[in-house]
Amino acid sequence: MSYPEIRPRRLRRNAAVRRLVSETRVDPAELVVPMFVKEGLTEPRAVASLPGVLQHSRDSLRKAAVEAVQAGVGGIMLFGVPATRDETGSGGIDPDGILNVAIRDVIAEVGDATVVMSDLCLDEFTSHGHCGLLTPDGTVDNDATLEAYARMAVAQADAGVHVVGPSGMMDGQVGAARRALDAAGHQDVSILAYAVKYASGFFGPFRDAVESALEGDRSAYQQDPANLRESLREVELDVAEGADMVMVKPALPYLDVVAAVRAAVNVPVAAYQVSGEYAMVEAAAANGWIDRERVIMETLTSIRRAGAQIILTYWAVEAAQLLRQRY
Repeated sequence: MSYPEIRPRRLRRNAAVRRLVSETRVDPAELVVPMFVKEGLTEPRAVASLPGVLQHSRDSLRKAAVEAVQAGVGGIMLFGVPATRDETGSGGIDPDGILNVAIRDVIAEVGDATVVMSDLCLDEFTSHGHCGLLTPDGTVDNDATLEAYARMAVAQADAGVHVVGPSGMMDGQVGAARRALDAAGHQDVSILAYAVKYASGFFGPFRDAVESALEGDRSAYQQDPANLRESLREVELDVAEGADMVMVKPALPYLDVVAAVRAAVNVPVAAYQVSGEYAMVEAAAANGWIDRERVIMETLTSIRRAGAQIILTYWAVEAAQLLRQRY
């Protein structure tokens, strides 16, 4: 009987060898945790469709920010949930709106110990739930929305944010934010562009977390899940407009897109492991169908392997703690 001379299994024989030759590693510093803060709360409130995720009060948000820093995560992405909404999403621009107040709170608490990011979009603040201002016929007015985004970017920068994340998929949103920031003296504020954001069914639990008022969908401005070349065009435009980093959202169903974007640009690439991805794993784990911690790390490793240098994930703090135990 002939036996093999080349045996790849030699490099899998035990944990120490596997760790030595591992091609892909996730580092806590590459993880960003999304956090929600709701106006008027005195205690944090659980999000039913996102087990373990909270709508924070201002006090609990500050404590959660400290916990994230202690775990070693690379950043925090803030989303605001206002008490009231209007047609124009004015609460997102108001310096005393919940998101801008939360930015100031987190900056005051942790300073530059982590990267403080904020969602630059109107959807959490509009009474109709769309990401921009509406025309009389109910469609989103791209160019009027850009003017609102510009004002919102400056408000967030005035509050002290390190990175703004324009996520509304309006044409020209990165350029509008960059020009406004520079004109207001905020040249050092970075832009993480949601360059590739698909009209996805995986966003459902997020909309629960922000109490979205949306009726219908956003297919007229978010991307068709069937398209890849269009994504590369969006990325090219955002980089040309001044994006410092670009992001693909969702992550797991679009790993091919993450890889293609990584090959196309020379700026850092992020991917957002969205609420539906998180909720599916949590639900399967709750039913005893999967090994929860093992699957969490497997998903994060796959996103990193595809080329994302930065991963937004609701597991960021827990994963950072697990990684520190592992290494």
